[in-house]
Amino acid sequence: MAGQSRKWMILVATIWIQAFTGTNFDFSAYSSELKSVLGISQVQLNYLAVASDLGKVFGWSSGLALMHFPLWIVLFMAAFMGFIGYGFQWLVIRNVIALPYILVFLLCLLAGCSICWFNTVCFVLCIQNFPASRSLALSLTVGFNGVSAALYTLAGNAIDSSSDDIYLLLNAVVPLITSIVALLPILRQPSLDPLSPDGVRRDSLIFLILNFLAILTGIYLLLFSSNTSNSTRASLFLAGAIFLLMFPLCIPGVVYARDWFHRNIHSSFRLQGSGFILVDVDDLELQKSSLPMR
Repeated sequence: MAGQSRKWMILVATIWIQAFTGTNFDFSAYSSELKSVLGISQVQLNYLAVASDLGKVFGWSSGLALMHFPLWIVLFMAAFMGFIGYGFQWLVIRNVIALPYILVFLLCLLAGCSICWFNTVCFVLCIQNFPASRSLALSLTVGFNGVSAALYTLAGNAIDSSSDDIYLLLNAVVPLITSIVALLPILRQPSLDPLSPDGVRRDSLIFLILNFLAILTGIYLLLFSSNTSNSTRASLFLAGAIFLLMFPLCIPGVVYARDWFHRNIHSSFRLQGSGFILVDVDDLELQKSSLPMR
């Protein structure tokens, strides 16, 4: 039971990783300021946007890394790739350092590659911990990658809505913090036994609830992530989004508790005289089978 519950913690950890590592979606938020600081043309800026996506072409390198390093090390390698890629761009925009265009291009390439490394880690975790329902786990976690832009918009407006470079700082720091938070369940990966038919049905029920919660989270962010230039409102809506991302931790516990009560509390009552005796279901079936047939 402990192993089965820990695998759901790993799934929630992959949801967090996916939700906070779609960092290439907010390029437009700081691209104008980056263009101004670098003194480049619109065409050159477009090349930087392409570089962020082009970095995913080197995603195959994450598979090579997993062949030689543990999963948690690959996770932190991805986090530090993003930290370096976005962190130095933030320093450039803040005029702390000056870098030539080609180095900024390579930083965008590195940052884009980190996203693919995060995806690989999440895919491996889902396949390892949900062999019987890997397609459900993969589709659920990948879906949360699309909420990154809304989450970063809320976070940026909550911190400083007048600053565009805050998005680069968030892109650098938030995935690293998320990796640290997700480290504990990843290090405690359980050894899983094959699921019984009842276990498969229970997992399907949990996935159904989690998919409904994913839809609810998407609708919430769609409605409240825009027009939140007020920092107080943005902070409240961000807290609500974090709550929705934390809530999946409770779902497996509720389902397992329901099954436990159904299995241990659901017993039969046999009247004897003026009172009653609590009889276990298995004992009752044994007594029925021993009665002579009429």
